[in-house]
Amino acid sequence: MKIVVIGGTGLIGSKLAANLRNRGHEVNAASPASGVNTITGEGLDEALRDTDVVVDVANSPSFEDQAVLDFFQTSGRNLLAAEKRAGVHHHVALSVVGTDRLAESGYFRGKIAQEKLIRESGIPYTIVHSTQFFEFLGGIAQSAAVGNVVRLSPAYVQPIASDDVAAAMADCVLGAPVNGVVEIAGPERARLAELVQRYLLRSHDPRIVEMDREARYFGAILQDDTLLPDDSPRIGALDFDAWFALPKAPR
Repeated sequence: MKIVVIGGTGLIGSKLAANLRNRGHEVNAASPASGVNTITGEGLDEALRDTDVVVDVANSPSFEDQAVLDFFQTSGRNLLAAEKRAGVHHHVALSVVGTDRLAESGYFRGKIAQEKLIRESGIPYTIVHSTQFFEFLGGIAQSAAVGNVVRLSPAYVQPIASDDVAAAMADCVLGAPVNGVVEIAGPERARLAELVQRYLLRSHDPRIVEMDREARYFGAILQDDTLLPDDSPRIGALDFDAWFALPKAPR
């Protein structure tokens, strides 16, 4: 099977491409650096020629509200149009658990717009909704820090390791389109503030996390269950301790 991974050099894209190659498939890890640009359309038609499945794991380079919306709308339109011209059989996209509950956030309004384009494209599709990645806990702490205090919501999260995300996405890529959403999550549920404090302690970071129900997550106020999957997600293998023990887990 010929597969194109848009955003194929990023955290998830690179692991997904390696996973699929190890399973014997031809994979093009596409990105602007390789001459494939979904914003300008450069290289898309050539990259998608004779392609069976396209996987979109690209992310906006800016988190400013309008920039995110412009990125996902422009990239989505260009990519889906090129897929139609190429006769692609399956479009797989990575999105976020709780996206439809986070319209207050500019970032998630961009993801909502992306998903709408996919659903209305006429191309068979699978949208993978993932919970937050363990790899982003440090970034979440940094974004919420003022001096040595980190203010975060006490809402529950069920984070997942990027290796488990890549494995789940590979299975979706090689399976039939579901024309709907597949949810994936980690095995452990915890409050966001408590988990980030646990991460900082294990990283020997002296900052202190304070719970604040008014603390915003990508611009949105969270309810306890906003970031939680429904009752039957696919569960990853690694919990926090197992992930943190990995040699390459970011500190």
